[in-house]
Amino acid sequence: MSEQVSDAEGAVREARPHVAGLGTVLKEWGRIGCIGFGGPPTHIALLRELCVGRRKWLDDKAFEDAVAACNLLPGPASTQLAIFCAWHVRGRLGAVVGGIAFIAPGLVAILALSALFLAGAPPLWVEGAGAGAGAAVAAVALHAGIGLIAPSWRRTTQRARRVRWLIYAAVGVAGAALVGPWLVLLLLACGVVEVAAQRVRQRTGNTASVHLTPVLAAAAIGGGVLLPLAWVALKVGALSYGGGFVIIPLMQADAVDRYGWMTDAQFLNAVALGQITPGPVVHTVAAVGFAAAGVGGGLLAAAVAFSPSFAFILLGAHRFDRLRGNPTVRAFLDGAGPAAIGSILGSVIPLAAALTEWWQYAVTAGAALLLLAARRGVVTTLLAAAAVGVVVALAGGPLAT
Repeated sequence: MSEQVSDAEGAVREARPHVAGLGTVLKEWGRIGCIGFGGPPTHIALLRELCVGRRKWLDDKAFEDAVAACNLLPGPASTQLAIFCAWHVRGRLGAVVGGIAFIAPGLVAILALSALFLAGAPPLWVEGAGAGAGAAVAAVALHAGIGLIAPSWRRTTQRARRVRWLIYAAVGVAGAALVGPWLVLLLLACGVVEVAAQRVRQRTGNTASVHLTPVLAAAAIGGGVLLPLAWVALKVGALSYGGGFVIIPLMQADAVDRYGWMTDAQFLNAVALGQITPGPVVHTVAAVGFAAAGVGGGLLAAAVAFSPSFAFILLGAHRFDRLRGNPTVRAFLDGAGPAAIGSILGSVIPLAAALTEWWQYAVTAGAALLLLAARRGVVTTLLAAAAVGVVVALAGGPLAT
């Protein structure tokens, strides 16, 4: 009966009068896609300013609920929020138009920059800029991971759950440093273990949680180019809990070691490009696709990586209230979330190991100081690092290969 009520509510929501035309959606979401430098915090702020402040399409509570629901989904949360907001004001067609308008500007930018930075013989200054910006990526990953720790830790209040939180985070760190493309299995395993842990606790009380460590240990141990490229992109779009920098360890081992589409230096360049272009950080996968199969590969990788976000919203937006209240979903994220944070922190290890020149380590240290001590923005830090690389290259210094 409740299922029928929920479906009826969804139908009512989908049938409600549209509050904006497709032209408005295309214009407003395209504008955010063009100026959305700085990642998810910027995207959320711009969407709030548009939908709550200026146009009043949503109230504060509805917007906050949408943010929370999107954070429960795997993949790029700010992209899913943009698609959801467009769905709210113009239905399914609006969601498609708004989502594409949000994604397209950054996608075009990163493919153009990939052609410049990942070319076989780029100009000297471009090589220097890539080597400098790439050297700062490890510091950016560290900054991203640290920024996620406090909110996640505060949501974990019980002592036993905090112990498991630490274990999941440690599994993520180890997985990012050691297992590369299989990291996604560890994220899924941590989520499943937490679901089991919370169900056991509900049945037998808190004392049962002490028996979970062996279970977790067991879980943690345990067509050409286009097909593997599509698989890598699918992992990024559908299985990356936490979004953002968690995609790095999911891609690096595949793109560099397993398939040889890129060198370590080129991968660092791709990550930097994903940070300095507007729109979602997941655009990095388009640079990987470009390195693997040119413009067509970049477009394929982007299409596969973003398709789950569209599917989640188009098929499930009317169920977001139920999603937020589902204890199994929340328990899964209680395990996968800390593991994703750990994987972001763990990605610092292979990213730093990919550096080859002494001056790049100095850039990494300087970038960490700018981000963590001086609290400068990511885009500003990466541009400063790129400028250092240009100076080194023009002065005849050694460059990464």
